[in-house]
Formats: sequence, structure tokens, C-alpha cells
Amino acid sequence: MLPIDWSAFTPYTALAGGVLIGAAAGALALGGGKIAGISGILGGVLSDALAARRPAPWRLSFVLGVLMASVLWAASLPIPGAAFAAPWPLLLIGGLLVGVGARLSSGCASGHGVCGLARLSRRSLTAVATFLSTGIATAVTVHALLH
Repeated sequence: MLPIDWSAFTPYTALAGGVLIGAAAGALALGGGKIAGISGILGGVLSDALAARRPAPWRLSFVLGVLMASVLWAASLPIPGAAFAAPWPLLLIGGLLVGVGARLSSGCASGHGVCGLARLSRRSLTAVATFLSTGIATAVTVHALLH
């Protein structure tokens, strides 16, 4: 069994973050008819950049907003319980595998989990179930191997 550090559990900030993510996804869907899937938005920015096209301003704003919010949060408050015990090459490989998986599933956890489930998409339900079960199995396996 994996131990939980209950002293680092912050339900109010988690709730506030969830509300902000839902509000941003709703505003993007209602205001612009776009899905707030990070992999698709970032993929569009990178695709445009590689093709020497100017990325859509809304995509750039979204990506910069995600990056700046992360930097501002990390600079102003410590992230409770955040520690990376794995070496950087392993984290890099994991990140690349997540990117490949997002590409194969035509979306990421934010697009399928936040937006797809809200639209009652069966494809998104299948994708989220796959993400969660694979993530849980991977975390349990890596924890068993490293400890």
C-alpha cells in the first residue's frame, strides 16, 4: 500500500484549482467553441511554428497562461509534497511516453477528462479509464521496483 502524506493534503487549493480549470475550459468552449486540451493546443502551436506559420493568438495565450501560472505558483508558494525521486532521464522518457500516448488517443487528460466527460463522450470515458488504469499500474509498479 502506498502511504499518503495527509499533512500535505490541501483540499481547498485543489478545489480552487478544479474550479479555475473548469471555468477556463467552459469559457474557451462557450466563448470560442474550442476544447481546452493541452496536448492539442500545444501541438497546434508547435505545428504552426514548424510550418513557419504564425500560431493562433488564442493558442499562444492559453499556453503562455498555463506556463506563467505554474511559474508564479511555484515562485510564490512551495508545492506541498512535491519531490522527484526519479532521475531526470527517467522523467524525460516518461514525459515523452505521455506525449506519444496523448497523440495516439487523440487527446490528453485535460481534453478528455475535463471537456470530453463534461460532454458525456463515450470515447473520452474510455480514454480516461485507460489513462487512470495505466497510470495507477505504472505508479504501483515503479514504486515496487524503487522501494
